[in-house]
Amino acid sequence: MGDDSEWMKLPIDQKCEHKVWKARLNGYEEALKLFQRIEDEKSPEWGKYLGLLKKFVTDSNAVAQLKGLEAALAYVENAHLAGKTSGEVVSGVVSKVFNQPKARAKELGSDICLMYIEIERAEVVQDELIKGLDNKNPKIVVTCIETLRKALSEFGSKIITLKPVVKVLPKQFESREKAVRDEAKLLSVEIYKWIRDALRPPLQGINSVQLKELEEEWVKLPTTAPKQSRFLRSQQALKAKFEQQQAAGGDEADGDDDDEPAPQVDPYELLEPVEILSKLPKDFYDKIEAKKWQERKEALEALETLAKNPKLENGDYGDLVRALKKVIGKDANVMLVTLAAKCLAGLAAGLRKKFGTYAGHVVPTILEKFKEKKPQVVQALQEAIDAVFLTTTLQNISEDVLGVMDNKNPSIKQQASLFLARSFRHCTQATLPKSMLKAFCPAFLKQVNDSAPEVRDAAYEALGTAMKVVGEKAVNPFLADLDKLKLDKVSYIFLCFSLFLQSGGPPKKGKSASALSAKGKKVPETKEFIETELSIEVCEEKSAAVLPASCMQLLDSANWKERLASMEEFQKAVEQMDKNEMPCQALVRMLAKKPGWKETNFQVMQMKLHIVGLIAQKGSFSKTSAFVVLDGLVDKIGDVKCGGKAKEGLTATAEACSLPWTAEQVVSMVFAQKNPKNQAETLNWLSNAMKEFGFTGINVKGFINNVKTALGATNPAVRTAAITLLGVMYLYMGAPLRMFFEDEKPALLKQIDDEFEKMQGQSPPAAFRGTKKGGAEEDGEEADEQEEDGGGAPDIMDLLPRSDVSDKITQDMVDKMADKNWKIRKEGLDEVAAVISEAKFIQPSIGELPMALKGRLNDSNKILCQQTLTILQQIAVAMGPALKQHVKSLGMPIITVLGDSKTNVRAAAMTTLQAWVEQTGMKDWLEGEDLSEELKRENPFLRQEVLGWLAEKLPTMRTVPSDLMLCVPYLFICLEDRNGDVRKKAQDALPTFMMHLGYEKMLKATGKLKPASKEPVSALLEKARAVMPAKPAPPPGKAGAAKSSSGGAPASKSGWLGVLGKKAPVTKVKDEEDRSGVIFILVPNGKEQRIKEEKGLKVLKWNFQTPRDEYVDQLKTQMSTCFARWLQDELFHASDFQRQVKAIGVMGERMEDELEGTVSCLDLILKWFTLRFFETNSTVLMKVLEYLKQLFPTLSRENYHLNEYEASSFIPYLILKVGESKDVVRKDVRAILTMLCKVYPASKVFPFLMDGTKSKNSKQRAECLEELGCLIENYGMNVCQPTPAKSLKEIAVHIGDRDNSVRNAALNTVVAVYNVCGDQVYKLIGNLSEKEMSMLEERVKRSAKKTPAAAPPPNRQAAERERLQREHPSNPNATFMRKPAQQPQEEVPNKLNQARAQNAEREHSHPSIPKEFQLDLDMIENDHTRVSELPDLVQHKLEELLEPIMMPEPKIRSVSPHFDDLHNSTASTINFVISQVASGDINTSIQALAQIDEVLRQEDKAEAMSGHIDQFLIATFMQLRLIYNTHMADDRLDKKDIFKLYSCIIGNMLSLFSMESLAREASMGVLKDLMHGLITLMLDARVEDIEDGQQLIRSVNLLVVRVLEKSDQTNILSALLVLLQDSLTTSSGSPMFAELVMKCLWRMIRFLPETINSINLDRILLDVHNFMKVFPKEKLKQLKSDVPHRTLKTLLHTLCKLTGAKILDHMSMIENRNESELEAHLRRVVKHSGNFSGMKSDRGTEKGQDDRMSKAKVSDILSEIFKKIGSKENTKEGLTELYEYKQKYSDADLEPFLRNTSQFFQSYVERGLRMIESEREGKGRIQPSSTGNNPCDVSLSVPVIPQHGLDSGSVPLNGEEMKPAVYYERLKILRQRQGLENNSRGDSGPTRPITSLLSKPSVASSTDMLQSKLSQLKESRESHFQQEQSHSHSPTRSSSPAANLDDLKKRLERIKSNRQ
Repeated sequence: MGDDSEWMKLPIDQKCEHKVWKARLNGYEEALKLFQRIEDEKSPEWGKYLGLLKKFVTDSNAVAQLKGLEAALAYVENAHLAGKTSGEVVSGVVSKVFNQPKARAKELGSDICLMYIEIERAEVVQDELIKGLDNKNPKIVVTCIETLRKALSEFGSKIITLKPVVKVLPKQFESREKAVRDEAKLLSVEIYKWIRDALRPPLQGINSVQLKELEEEWVKLPTTAPKQSRFLRSQQALKAKFEQQQAAGGDEADGDDDDEPAPQVDPYELLEPVEILSKLPKDFYDKIEAKKWQERKEALEALETLAKNPKLENGDYGDLVRALKKVIGKDANVMLVTLAAKCLAGLAAGLRKKFGTYAGHVVPTILEKFKEKKPQVVQALQEAIDAVFLTTTLQNISEDVLGVMDNKNPSIKQQASLFLARSFRHCTQATLPKSMLKAFCPAFLKQVNDSAPEVRDAAYEALGTAMKVVGEKAVNPFLADLDKLKLDKVSYIFLCFSLFLQSGGPPKKGKSASALSAKGKKVPETKEFIETELSIEVCEEKSAAVLPASCMQLLDSANWKERLASMEEFQKAVEQMDKNEMPCQALVRMLAKKPGWKETNFQVMQMKLHIVGLIAQKGSFSKTSAFVVLDGLVDKIGDVKCGGKAKEGLTATAEACSLPWTAEQVVSMVFAQKNPKNQAETLNWLSNAMKEFGFTGINVKGFINNVKTALGATNPAVRTAAITLLGVMYLYMGAPLRMFFEDEKPALLKQIDDEFEKMQGQSPPAAFRGTKKGGAEEDGEEADEQEEDGGGAPDIMDLLPRSDVSDKITQDMVDKMADKNWKIRKEGLDEVAAVISEAKFIQPSIGELPMALKGRLNDSNKILCQQTLTILQQIAVAMGPALKQHVKSLGMPIITVLGDSKTNVRAAAMTTLQAWVEQTGMKDWLEGEDLSEELKRENPFLRQEVLGWLAEKLPTMRTVPSDLMLCVPYLFICLEDRNGDVRKKAQDALPTFMMHLGYEKMLKATGKLKPASKEPVSALLEKARAVMPAKPAPPPGKAGAAKSSSGGAPASKSGWLGVLGKKAPVTKVKDEEDRSGVIFILVPNGKEQRIKEEKGLKVLKWNFQTPRDEYVDQLKTQMSTCFARWLQDELFHASDFQRQVKAIGVMGERMEDELEGTVSCLDLILKWFTLRFFETNSTVLMKVLEYLKQLFPTLSRENYHLNEYEASSFIPYLILKVGESKDVVRKDVRAILTMLCKVYPASKVFPFLMDGTKSKNSKQRAECLEELGCLIENYGMNVCQPTPAKSLKEIAVHIGDRDNSVRNAALNTVVAVYNVCGDQVYKLIGNLSEKEMSMLEERVKRSAKKTPAAAPPPNRQAAERERLQREHPSNPNATFMRKPAQQPQEEVPNKLNQARAQNAEREHSHPSIPKEFQLDLDMIENDHTRVSELPDLVQHKLEELLEPIMMPEPKIRSVSPHFDDLHNSTASTINFVISQVASGDINTSIQALAQIDEVLRQEDKAEAMSGHIDQFLIATFMQLRLIYNTHMADDRLDKKDIFKLYSCIIGNMLSLFSMESLAREASMGVLKDLMHGLITLMLDARVEDIEDGQQLIRSVNLLVVRVLEKSDQTNILSALLVLLQDSLTTSSGSPMFAELVMKCLWRMIRFLPETINSINLDRILLDVHNFMKVFPKEKLKQLKSDVPHRTLKTLLHTLCKLTGAKILDHMSMIENRNESELEAHLRRVVKHSGNFSGMKSDRGTEKGQDDRMSKAKVSDILSEIFKKIGSKENTKEGLTELYEYKQKYSDADLEPFLRNTSQFFQSYVERGLRMIESEREGKGRIQPSSTGNNPCDVSLSVPVIPQHGLDSGSVPLNGEEMKPAVYYERLKILRQRQGLENNSRGDSGPTRPITSLLSKPSVASSTDMLQSKLSQLKESRESHFQQEQSHSHSPTRSSSPAANLDDLKKRLERIKSNRQ
């Protein structure tokens, strides 16, 4: 029982790892209860068991293990941290649980595995279970298979990856254990449920009996797809849906779609690839070219066997494919052709997409071989070409197929059409775009009329299949000219195919179902296209039914008036008809009835033409009806009287039947006539119609032929009309249009060029007619390639006249390029370049050239490699979009060249790549594995170039192929590449990948990374997620209906596409625009949207060295929506700068009237001005500056403030002009900068000017420095950003500049700082050389004589307060004004400054109580004009000074009588305000903090906080905890408010811990919590995301240092020890937390020599004892880091060193010292270190030894002492030691040590020794009087800022009592100025008080004090040097208190008498 009682007391986690199994059992039981009881999944309690969980499941005791498994299951189910343990726990379950005999244990183990899967750890669990299948214990194997089966059954194949499972499954069927085979069989059945027949190929190798059994089981399975029944934590929505379905009785809903992808598992993906190239017979290539067909057959049979493998390893199959191609194309033995075709089919099927590279080489050969008629050959070729098609795209092989469609051999034509029909079945609307139909349908229509019936049937089948895939709507336009019989055959095929699909045909065309449904809606439109022609009798009958009888009778009357009356009735009838009742064809035939279009009366004719237009507009007007009227309309279009109505009729017909068709018919008709008037007017109508309808669908080729005819006409009107039409076409087509007319005569070509020049830069107008038809076209085009967004680009490129160069690429040329001699290879390349240059535009068939050029890209001669790249650029331009089919064969090798080591080769490769992508678009490059294979190469050059290219291109794409995912693993590898450039490019590319693939998908991909890589990559993904660009918007419309868009088509191939992309919405084009309207268009939220786009990287950030064209284009695009068109044209006028000047003048004139518009466009105006700053035209520049001088005052009057976006895009460029050579420009820019500070905070202008000082232009540097000085003069040190110290150091660098003006400017700026903050300037500027320092001191000295005063006058202070209140809220200021002692130069958060500024007026309004000796010194010292007058004194009764004054208690600050009363009355108020500090409302807390800060900042009121410090600190860290846990996690809160609250808290703390008396009141527990809160804040990553977050963290860092220095040293050291213990105990905490705590401890240890006397060692040793009790030596060493151990040892070692053996006497608070490791450790340290008292503590005992010191020893000691004196930190200590040394050795010779030092240093040492002597002599007199009558003498010996290093004998007084000494100094200065100074040394005693030289002044310094201190240069530097000492003492005045007082009294009386 004794043993039991021992472990029963232990905590649960210790029980769980106890040696006794009963203890572990009890621990597991209690842990299980605990786990079920904890509700918070993120509770810290879970962290205690994180490392114990594996022991739960692997317990050696079976009983305990069972309970441990239950506890582990509860942990995994409830703990947020459980996922971290998945690997080790599942491994333990597999090895130690699955082999247990108890079924319950196995069941629990399996449940744990499934639970891990539920919490998103499926991959880890699956890997461990598959590893378990290799275990020798069959029990483990059986249970692993069973668990896998359960997991698959419950979670489904989307969660459980089946590929690795299927891979190991056949092995389990070979097991000797029946149980394993049976379980494998059950698993196979379960897998079959999910993937069906995809499982068959991997299991073909198992025993036939087993396979048969499986087949029988598979047959029994239901045909319905299984459903996921258990869901991941992230699938709770699916789970709820599933439960609803179950509750509804298992009703199947549409939600099943989520489980549908499971049956579509591709068997190919489950197979392992087989490498066959190495297995080919060694003599394969010799045999396949052997003369004997038997040898060729042997080679092919060997290959056929290898090619039958269903999945082949990727490799270089180029030689093999060429060999097979040669057999198919040239072998006369048809049996071998069949074998080769089968081999080719096997290779294509086994390689799939990887075979796509070779597809273009073999397809033409196979098609040509279809001339063979033997069925077995044809069948083998069909199988081969079908397999090849699946590896590529229809677009890539379209040119090859179209090439044989006109072949003379009918078999080839037939098989080509049948191949296309089969191919179409594998297509969808997306993969069979309209552009493909445009190419294929004309060829099919030609074959429909072929004489061979088999060719016709094949064409019908292809057309019917295409119709089924893309819908009737898309195909019918191409069948308009087909007669009814042939159309019926196509429709029959279409219907048969539809029925075949409905009866269970191949599901490839699933997406065309939508087209089928759409077809039903469009049937009426479809019938209009093929409306049959009606006979005249039927037309009369239909017309009589809708027209009045009289109208019908008079239609052909001989009297024109009757015909006119008939027309009027006809018109009325048509106007009243309903669309569905109107027989259009019948009516127009009635109009065409005699006299018809030969009507001689123009009135009747006009009416007829008008009626035609009405019918076309109102009725269902078919092309059949149009044919009736077009001839008449064209005939009358040139008529003077009827031409207008004819054009209206044509326009209406075009709206009804589409402009492309109408225009084609009209043009062909008019040029069949010889009437030039009609021809000219038709072309004019066509020009106008294109603008109204747009350019979509226009048959450019037909037009160009007719336009060429018109250009050759003799009538000038026709030629002019043709040129005008070309100008309109140019708007849409751009530069490529000119290529069609290069053969024209020079004179005519010049006219065309002139017309094109007029259209240059214009945008095509928006289409407003034919929108219905255009919409239909648009629907059909939605699935087109991205590169075809413009609509017409492919047509234009296709229409260019192209040459077939395949015949010119001879075998001799190809052989030359492969020759061993580089000169011959170059000759071959030159010949190729000549062929392509000569052809200009080429067809895609280029023979063997791709393979030959590919070989040259790897040429060892880099010159040839570059020449090859140049040829490839030529090919890209010459071939155009058809280049796509060569991407795989020639494009990918270009990417390989990007890995070349030579920069120029890589640059050429990138240029070539960009040229190719411009023609092909990006899609083809991203398809397949080729790109990922390139990234796989471990070549840093290749990786960085490719990733940079992808980062540039991916953001421009709307969609990408899914194969891009294959690149992601290599992208992750590049993120951790050794090469920094690769890593950077990978990080740049990461967001662009994510925009297409999604964050979740990429995060899931990190699961395959190594654990060490996963975390950093995941962190980078998080960062990329924040900057991920948005996908580009879909194209705004087609060419004819372009809408406003700032993006445009990124891969546009011609100029007109780019113009379209930037087109602004226009409703009507005017030649002359009205300039009287507004010049700025108000766009709601326009500016905000532009800011958002720039932040989201959707547009270029306005940041450049010199503006590039893309910046100008972007600005034009942005201005187009909010600037008047004419104004934008003027501003961007290319040649006439006067127009720009006028435009700026107009903007200035209308500024007041359109101020709102000016503000809304301000960012664009300022950006346009920045462009002008880079130009040399001084007239425009001066006008810009004039406008700016008008603009900023106007904005200031309206209280408008520039935002960051506007400022950052303008100010840096304005500052460039401050260095302009012309004085007038510099003067204006300086004036503008001054005005700028009224609309933008000066503190934010400051950094821009600092950047300007880094310029190479010396004038700019000088002017920027001068401007900085002005800012500091006007606004104080608050403007210096990021910190005054950093800024001043950068400014001081320029003191050594080569340029005199820069040096002077820098010195003036530093003097300006000196005038603001006094001697502290020397701290800020850092170390300067002697020369630079002397220059500065001389300048300061001169400026001191000139400057009337340093302190600002009262009105200046008021202005400063107003400025602070007016400044932007986010202005980061440092509290660095004119009180350097009270507020050091380090930054204090800016929000608090504003609160202080707001309270300043209230503070100023209360009259302060006059104090003793209070003079209005500021006013007196600043007034140098009244030298002869004496200042007014505050009247006091001087006799009161002689009365005894009670001294305050030590360490208590003396407070004025007025505030003592206030303190007693406001205690309850302070309690209430402190309680509000912890309020949950941010504003309430900020107000409370501002009130407390107001108290803390006033020394006479700060003591009111005494007694409330702990209460205040508790409220503060409660608020910090509230911000950390609640506010920061609340997205609804503005982060600026949180930042403001943080700033207020830190400002309060800095004020509090600046006063040592208050800081020492903080207790240990409160300090511990405060330090915890501050360190947690420093580690909060969310703070960095807040604006100015880094500044906040720096302020916290400063506060922590202040807390360490000013708090009670015992309390803070104790608090840090306890905090370190807690942080090491909690495993869930951040390791950085403990590290920062230890850094604080190290800082405390460093200052122990100075603070040891004030530390309670007993308490510290008790805390160390407790620490070592929790962390014994052995446990401490087991921690991951040894720093805690070293920290503790260092602390103890330092304490021993400082106290010696006495430290053992300070262990009184430790109860049982014998059990403490601490005592033993201390004894060891004391023993080894001997006597540690050292020179500092035991100098008195060394006197006897000193006498025997050798001279060398004396020299060493003195050297050490002088080294200390020379250091800033130890100067006082060194002086003290030197004084004591001289006391011991009065005859010591110091001359050798002082000989080589400066006079300044010698006088400093001498003065220091004198001060120490006077201090020690006066100490005896001061101490008795410390409670006596005279406080003045006591106060003079105390520095303003309390120091740690005070001697124990000194009187502990506060900084408040320093004031009389300071006032004494200031009165002395006034006395000197008034000639009242008594210079006799007897008045002041032998030692003059130098308090002001050794301590910082507590009030604002004045110039007079500085003049006194800087009377000599060396004294100035001495003063500065002594101010740097952080631990210096102020000496006591040596004269007696009475003497001092008498002297002071006499002088004051003298001043008063002189005043009277």
